[in-house]
Parts: sequence; structure tokens; C-alpha cells
Amino acid sequence: MGQLIRFSIRYPGVIVGLSLLVIAYGIYQIKESPLNVFPEFSPTQVIIQTESPGFSSDLVETLISNPIEKAIAGTIGIKQIRSQSIPGLSVITVIFEEGTDIFKNRQSISEKLSNLSRSMPQGITPLIAPLTSSASSVLGIGITSSQKTNLELRTFAENIIIPHLMGVPGVADVNRFGGEVAQLQIEVIPDKLYKHEVNIQDVINAIQKSSGQVGGGFIENNNQRIIVNSEARIKKISELRNYLSLIIKEILFVLRISLMFWKEKHHL
Repeated sequence: MGQLIRFSIRYPGVIVGLSLLVIAYGIYQIKESPLNVFPEFSPTQVIIQTESPGFSSDLVETLISNPIEKAIAGTIGIKQIRSQSIPGLSVITVIFEEGTDIFKNRQSISEKLSNLSRSMPQGITPLIAPLTSSASSVLGIGITSSQKTNLELRTFAENIIIPHLMGVPGVADVNRFGGEVAQLQIEVIPDKLYKHEVNIQDVINAIQKSSGQVGGGFIENNNQRIIVNSEARIKKISELRNYLSLIIKEILFVLRISLMFWKEKHHL
């Protein structure tokens, strides 16, 4: 210690120079160090979510979770596969080795799932969840109003607020809860269905034909070309009734059409 003190007194310039070098190196390291308010501490993982409305947990596991697990089991870099099968939903978490590229992992899983879509039940498609950090939800926003209904608040959130939030750099996904979603519900009356000799498939075909948006081509003359648009989107109950009656005259006698609101447990 005494020798260090004598050296410092004898050569002050050397000590000042070394101190400046240490300070400069520290400033350089601070600028180059990756700083994050929410550091990533979870392993590299890919989450596969598959919705299957009306399926029991046993069917979800047998027809969805197990085939997906078998299809992705041979992917390079997989460390562990965990699955959760609940009524109407399958969630599979694929954990990869540390240090692997998350984007290459997602691409590998996507290629496996593309080959699996043919063996899935009709209308069911496995989807890879958006790439999110371990912090997951970062911000919660509540919308209330004394003048607007829950349906209007839900519509405002989906059409105005959520698109703007998705445009913020770094935002992977925005979930919404609560409010009301308007929907047209069609209920079949079995007795009248039998009386008018109309089957379920006739009803399904009539509903599918009653709504849609297709191109109408164009009309061309010597001076201009006029685009033809078809307006076939159902917006009111009366419009749906009119379309169905044009397709099958007896269809309205076997159906009960009503405007309903699908409510969630929590309000916006």
C-alpha cells in the first residue's frame, strides 16, 4: 500500500491518465450496454393456439393437441413441449434451447403446421401467437361513458383505439375485454321445419347465399368503363328476412331471427 501511495505521489500524471482511461471505458460500456425496463428472463418459446368451438377437452387433446405435438416433435432445437387442452381451446408451448434464434424457430414451427392443416378437423387452423416478451401485458386501458352504450364503446375501441395502439412500434398484440358485440341469431323451429319439408342444409345454404360481397364486373361503352358493385352485406334483420324469402319462400316459417348482443363478463 505504501509503495502505491509513493508511486502516485511521484507520478501523478500516470495516475490521472489511468483514471481518465477507466472513466472513458465506463462511459463507452454504459452507452453500448443493452438497457431494458422489462428485461427478458423467459426462455425462447413459441406458443401455438388452436380454437375449436364446441369440442370437449378430451376431443381437443385427441384431435388437436396430440397431432400438433407429434408434427413438431422433430424440430431442431426443441427442449421441451407443454400442452394444455381445455374445452374449445388448445395451447401448446414449445421451449427451445437457449441461444437459438426465435425467428428461425417460429419459421420452423410454421412450416410444420402448414403440413398439418390437412389432417385437422374442418374449419380448425392452428395459429402461432404473436411474439411477446415475458412481461406480457404492459398497459391496461379502461373506457367508460355515461352517454354511450357498451356496444358503442366496444365499436369505438375496435375501430379507433386498437388500430392506433397496433401502430405503436414494439406493440405485438392488443386484447379487448368487455362491451357488447351485435350479432344476428337465427334459431330453427324443428316442428315447422318438418311441416314445410325444409332440412337444415337448406337453411345453411340459404343463409350462405343471403350475404356476401362479390365483384360485379364492369360495363364499357365508347367513352368510359363503369364499375358494377353489388351490395349484399346484411345490416338489418329486415334485410336478412327479405334475402331469405327470395331464396326459399318457406324459409321464414321455420326460422326465428333476432338481434342479440353477445356480452362478456367485464365491461370496457
